[in-house]
Amino acid sequence: MSEQDRLRCDVVVIGAGTAGLAAERAARANGVSTLLIDPDFSGTTCANVGCMPSKLLIAAAKARHAVDRASQFGIDVGEVSVDGATVMKRVRKERDRFAASTQKSIEKIPDAIRIRGRARFTAPGKLQLDDGRSIEARTIVIATGSRPALPDAFAALGDRALTNETVFELKALPTRLAVIGSGAIGLEMAQAFARLGVKVALFDKSETMAKLRCPRVHEALKAIIARDIDLHLGVDATPEPAKDGVTMRWSGKSKGKAVFDHVLVAVGRPPVFDGLAIDKAGLDLDDKGVPCHDRATMRCGDSNVFLAGDVAADLPLLHEASHDGAIAGRNAAAYPAPVPTDRYVPFSITFTDPQVVTIGKAEEDGAVSGTADFTDQGRARVEARNEGALTLYAAAPDGVLIGADLVAPAGEHLGHLLAWAIQQKMTATQVLEMPFYHPTIEEGLKQALRTVCAATPINIPENQDAGSPAGA
Repeated sequence: MSEQDRLRCDVVVIGAGTAGLAAERAARANGVSTLLIDPDFSGTTCANVGCMPSKLLIAAAKARHAVDRASQFGIDVGEVSVDGATVMKRVRKERDRFAASTQKSIEKIPDAIRIRGRARFTAPGKLQLDDGRSIEARTIVIATGSRPALPDAFAALGDRALTNETVFELKALPTRLAVIGSGAIGLEMAQAFARLGVKVALFDKSETMAKLRCPRVHEALKAIIARDIDLHLGVDATPEPAKDGVTMRWSGKSKGKAVFDHVLVAVGRPPVFDGLAIDKAGLDLDDKGVPCHDRATMRCGDSNVFLAGDVAADLPLLHEASHDGAIAGRNAAAYPAPVPTDRYVPFSITFTDPQVVTIGKAEEDGAVSGTADFTDQGRARVEARNEGALTLYAAAPDGVLIGADLVAPAGEHLGHLLAWAIQQKMTATQVLEMPFYHPTIEEGLKQALRTVCAATPINIPENQDAGSPAGA
C-alpha cells in the first residue's frame, strides 16, 4: 500500500454528532493530531430530529393549550382553529435554522481533519475507509450514535409508520395518530399532537411511563396524560395496513381495534454499529452487542478504543453525550494513562406539560423519602397549573439527597435545582436553609424536604418551620 493510501493521526473519531464533535475538539485541545470521519456531516440528532424540532412542536401545542385554558381566568377567546400546515412549516423552518448553526460549527473544523466516508475495523486497533485507504491511529473514538427502532410489523407499513426522524416532515397534522411507546419521545409527541387537535392513542407493553420509580408520581402522570389522549398501558399492539391508514389491534389490560392515519413508533433508539465490523475490533461485548466500557474514562477494557454518546447505550441525553465526548477525547489523547472523571448525577426531563423529571437513585440501604403534592400549591393554583406530585429520596441517617421523581409545574426548573443539590451531596436540611421566595413554585419543594427531615435525626431549620405560608 502506498503512503497516499495510508492516513496517520493520534486520535481518530468516527461520527460527527454531538459526542463525536466534543471528542474531536477535546482531543485536539490536548495537543494531538485528529481525524473526524462521518459519511454525511449532516449535523446532530438534537438539532435535526431530536431536541429542537420536538420542542418546536411542543411550543405550538402549549400555545393552543393556553387558549383552551383561558376561560378559567374569565377570558373568552371565541372560536379557535389550528392551521396544521403552518404549524409544521414553522417546525421545519426553525429546525433548519438550528441545524444550520451546527453545520457552521462543523465547517470550522479544518478540511484536512474532516473525512467524508465510512470506517470499519479490519483488526483490533486497525481501520479502513470505504475508499480503501487505511488509517493508523494511536486511539479510536466510536461516536456513531443511535437510530430509532422500527420493528418489522411497523416497517411493513411504509410511510404510514413514523419515527422521530420522519414525523417532523409531515406537511400537515394527521387526524388520527397512534403512538407506540411511553418513553420521552412517545409521551412528548402524543401530548403535543393531541393538544393541537389530533385524536391520539398511546400504546405500551409496559404499565409504567417515562421510567418513573414512584407509583404515586406515576399515578399523577397517568391522570394528566389521560386527559388528552386515549391511554393503553400493559397491552400488545399489532398494526395492519388499512385502506384509510393503519388498523391497530391491541389486547392485554385493555382490548380493542381502531384505525389511524399514521403510527408514530417510539420504542427506543439502539446504538448504530452498521458497517463498523465491530466483531473484528477485539472488544468484549455485552449481551446487546455494545462494547463493555468504563463510564469514568469511556475506554473499552484495556484497548485503545473509546465510546462516546448514544452508541455507548448508557444515558442517551445530549448533556451526557457531550460529557462522554469530552471524556473520551481527553483520554484518547492521554492514552495509555487514563484520567477518570466523576459523572453527573443521572438526570432526565420529559417535556410533557407539566414536565416529568427523574434524578439520581431511588433506593439504597436505609433510604428515606419525602413527598409533595402540587394540587393545592399556592403559585401553581394561582396559575391554574395545580397538578402533579414529587417524591424525594434521601440517604439515612443524615438526609443526603440521592434522587427524585416528579411531574409538576415548572418541573424542568425544579429538576435542575434538585439535580444540582444532589450533585453537591446536600442534605434536605441544607436545602431548606436556602432562601425560598414567596409565592413561587419552588416553595412546593419544602413539603417534601420537611418530610425527609422528619424521618432523620436532623432538625428542621428554624427559618423554615411549619409556620410557613399556607399552600407553600
